[in-house]
Amino acid sequence: MKNNLLVQSLKKFIAGFVAIGVLLFWPAGTLHYWNAWLFVAVLFVPMLLLGIVMLFKSPKLLEKRLDAKEKVDEQKWVVALSGIMFLAAFVVAGLNFRYSWHSLPDYLVWIGVGVFLLSYLMYAEVMRENAFLSRTIEIQENQKVVDTGLYGVVRHPMYSATLLMFLSIPLILGSLISFVIMLAYIPIIAVRMRSEEEILEEGLDGYKEYKQRVKYKVIPFVW
Repeated sequence: MKNNLLVQSLKKFIAGFVAIGVLLFWPAGTLHYWNAWLFVAVLFVPMLLLGIVMLFKSPKLLEKRLDAKEKVDEQKWVVALSGIMFLAAFVVAGLNFRYSWHSLPDYLVWIGVGVFLLSYLMYAEVMRENAFLSRTIEIQENQKVVDTGLYGVVRHPMYSATLLMFLSIPLILGSLISFVIMLAYIPIIAVRMRSEEEILEEGLDGYKEYKQRVKYKVIPFVW
């Protein structure tokens, strides 16, 4: 099983590396786009380390995270819109560097790096706390409500982590326009969470009570 997972993981890792490279450096028209290299480093080095840990510690969870095929039609549209958002944000960042439309101060770039790495730590913690975490919306066998740790603060800490992560990416890439584009993630995850909670309320024992105990979805006292 681990050998198959390793091959599958490496294929996705390499495909992601190539895709990100094309989407950033081709529009930039040069490999001397230092913000892009910085982003590649903070994205793929932790991803590689996390993947290795999951391969040996939680291979079943890694297998679930690699399965991104949505079964709910509404969520297929959510995934498609997310893909368009990323495509636009990366291409615009590259074009911004190429044509010097505007630039962000270096301190904002490094703040973006700090927020991105913090979100990665949150991401890893959420996966540690919730062995039922999947990239698709579904009720799994023997699944139980997780209500401790970050799940005791907000109902969807994974989306809290990805929201921080995605909004920090344009800062690392030095593109304010890309930041505006990435704001589309907010309504996208709102739709996804609504659908996810409907499925969980219907099929997961104790989830309705959990919603009453933990009021906020993503940001404490805000959302």
